[in-house]
Amino acid sequence: MEMDWIWGLAGGLLIGLGGATYLLGNGRIMGASGIIGGLVDKSGWSTGKERIAFLIGVLVMPLVLMPFFSDTDTHVTNNYIVLIAAGLLVGIGTRIANGCTSGHGVCGISRLSLRGITATVFYILAGGLSVVFFRHILGVI
Repeated sequence: MEMDWIWGLAGGLLIGLGGATYLLGNGRIMGASGIIGGLVDKSGWSTGKERIAFLIGVLVMPLVLMPFFSDTDTHVTNNYIVLIAAGLLVGIGTRIANGCTSGHGVCGISRLSLRGITATVFYILAGGLSVVFFRHILGVI
């Protein structure tokens, strides 16, 4: 099995474990856009400490693990315009879909949520079409 598949599987298992722990620990869905959104629009300030702790973990853990996996190729482009555009498009997509990949894809599908399954189908389809367009037609990634 290629290492890319193993890294994907390991990452998926860790995200699933994190989602299950978050749900079982406090009864809420681990959707990163909802966690961040609640801090930005102030609707989630009653649970602000756990939201901030979650975000610190998301930002710090890659830095902690980096020395152990420094030779791993992430295939991330060096084109900062593409990275910024991708980030903005993901942000817009999470607002349109009322959630992100962790909320809909991991937690929604595992709870058999029709909304989560539908959103996941559409963002996977949009991602595939984006790769075809940006890589094979425009050649920017």
